[in-house]
Amino acid sequence: MDLKTKRTLLLFNPNAGANREEPMDLVGIIREMQRWDLVPLVFLIEEDCDLPRAVDDALADGIDLFVVCGGDGTISAVAGALAHANATLGIIAGGTRNNIVLSLGLPETVAEAVALLRNGRPRAVDMGQLTLLTAEGYTKIRPFLEVCSIGLGSALFSPADDVQHGDLSRIGDLLSTLITSPTAEFTLLLDEKQDQFASGHAILVVNMPYSGHNYPMGAEVAFDDKLLDVLVFADLTKLELVAHALRKGDQTETLEDPRIQRYQVRHVEIDTTPVMPVMVDGNVIGEGKVRIEVAPHQLTIMLAPTLQAGEL
Repeated sequence: MDLKTKRTLLLFNPNAGANREEPMDLVGIIREMQRWDLVPLVFLIEEDCDLPRAVDDALADGIDLFVVCGGDGTISAVAGALAHANATLGIIAGGTRNNIVLSLGLPETVAEAVALLRNGRPRAVDMGQLTLLTAEGYTKIRPFLEVCSIGLGSALFSPADDVQHGDLSRIGDLLSTLITSPTAEFTLLLDEKQDQFASGHAILVVNMPYSGHNYPMGAEVAFDDKLLDVLVFADLTKLELVAHALRKGDQTETLEDPRIQRYQVRHVEIDTTPVMPVMVDGNVIGEGKVRIEVAPHQLTIMLAPTLQAGEL
């Protein structure tokens, strides 16, 4: 194999993909990377680890290829740490849903994913940037790769995720949240134009074509169009909204419903009455008014030479 040996940082989440039939094999991944003359330094992504420092240290050491193995939350966290960096992100699918892998048209097997690290093409993709202003006056800024959720979906995520992973004791919390969550009044300022008003239970701001249970968010959603897609679930009941959230996509249909208001924007400000929980790529970060903007071509990812989404 006539390839120059290349050092990489392999960021491996040992807890990702708890519902997979077979757990990810770290030793097998390392061996596969070595077959392609990739020399991985390994960093385990665990609770309370200092991911930004690990990335910064590797960049300072001259590493410019970072390989993440984990689910959507892990991939998004690494992407946030690599935003603005002069480096390329490679992805090995290791999660339960793998929406980001599906959205980017990446392979799901380790062998194919590792081969792509050598045979693929670095491409710039968009990210989202969330600024949250809480009632106490605190400001939180978070990058995201997949989706930002405001409202009922954010409130339901934690108990629903626990139930999906086998913790049936959270069913009561799930039902209680579903019953008590109020209807909110939404005010949206789209690209600094006239305010839009709606009543409902949830808003999604999406950057990737797939979310939830691998459900297509819409034919117009792309990761490289320098736009974010805003979906306002205005006229759906709670049960209809939950049915949408739990629906599994077959990749032949999209989330099309005349009751879902859709906008494509560069930035959006969203205020709710009452205040609603805000979630970024699976992490609930608080409640308050948000400003969300696209960060065009913020991250470089190793993709297949022929993209399934729009060409840049």
